[in-house]
Amino acid sequence: MTTSTRGASKVPAVLVLEDGRVFRGRAYGAVGETFGEAVFSTGMTGYQETLTDPSYDRQIVVATAPQIGNTGWNDEDDESSRIWVSGYVVRDPARIPSNWRAARSLDDELVAQNIVGISGIDTRALTRHLRERGSMRSGIFSGETLPADADLVSRVQAQPAMKGLSLYEEVATKETYVVPAVGTKRFTVAAIDLGIKGMTPHRMAERGIEVHVLPATATEDDVYAVNPDGVFFSNGPGDPATAEGPVALMTAVLARRTPLFGICFGNQILGRALGFGTYKLKYGHRGINQPVQDRTTGKVEVTAHNHGFAVDAPLDKVSETPFGRAEVSHVCLNDQVVEGLQLLDQPAFSVQYHPEAAAGPHDAAYLFDRFVSLMEGQRA
Repeated sequence: MTTSTRGASKVPAVLVLEDGRVFRGRAYGAVGETFGEAVFSTGMTGYQETLTDPSYDRQIVVATAPQIGNTGWNDEDDESSRIWVSGYVVRDPARIPSNWRAARSLDDELVAQNIVGISGIDTRALTRHLRERGSMRSGIFSGETLPADADLVSRVQAQPAMKGLSLYEEVATKETYVVPAVGTKRFTVAAIDLGIKGMTPHRMAERGIEVHVLPATATEDDVYAVNPDGVFFSNGPGDPATAEGPVALMTAVLARRTPLFGICFGNQILGRALGFGTYKLKYGHRGINQPVQDRTTGKVEVTAHNHGFAVDAPLDKVSETPFGRAEVSHVCLNDQVVEGLQLLDQPAFSVQYHPEAAAGPHDAAYLFDRFVSLMEGQRA
């Protein structure tokens, strides 16, 4: 929930965490109040792509980079039709944006979209707190007169926790749309929108794929009505343990042995379809500098992440599943979290991170080529 009026940097603001920790600063963006899960993102660049990523629905994002807003806001880099974060926390907002593509300031865009934020707090201390205590419910409150801290903590504690929340349907498209192939069309892919970013179908279109983006509620009949060469399951917000519909759809796709590729939430859906569990990470992986090893090649990639849940699958053995043998294909080198799965007996794989990677890095772009290779193999 967000209520707001136009902001001003001298207006007092507080960030309140569910464990009672309070950070005091100034309003940034809209003035009012908002609630969400406090998480931190370690990217030094790409704040516009972060803010418009639907996977951040119901989250208050803390920017660990000390200064935010230097390049302003343009109309080309949005990953969706709106800002999805519940709130934004920065240390030092840029006073004057400077970029040849900037159409307005970040502050102006936050105000225009009624996004309540806070600036001028010690984001390093806040990040250390979240690493030690874990991501948690939080609220940002701004205005000339604010209630007592104890009252605000109680209001934060009354909010729903992220674990158990089903959010993917509220961010997904309601109607199917098509992203045409760039150049000669080679394949057709049905992409299930669980919170898809705009760059994802674009990366496929660059490879000659016509992408039919379907709602999260799509059925098996809906998917195969487009006669797909492959099926893609996107990133998205919320707890994958609630995603019974997408799990059932993926199970049907696997039963047909259609080439399949999932990212982020889609990786967790594949995990569940194969019979693995999922669990909530203490503070998750968010940013564009996460080291992941592709165990099929030994190569280490710097990758873009945004997830608070992970797949519980064995790292060092091949597992028997209802769809044949499966193994962990990618692993995070920071904490050994599962970052990818692949089936060994049919054409299906997934990764936990974001290979479309706008604003970067692009180390993992080859995964779209791997998907193309699976579709080529199936066609042959």
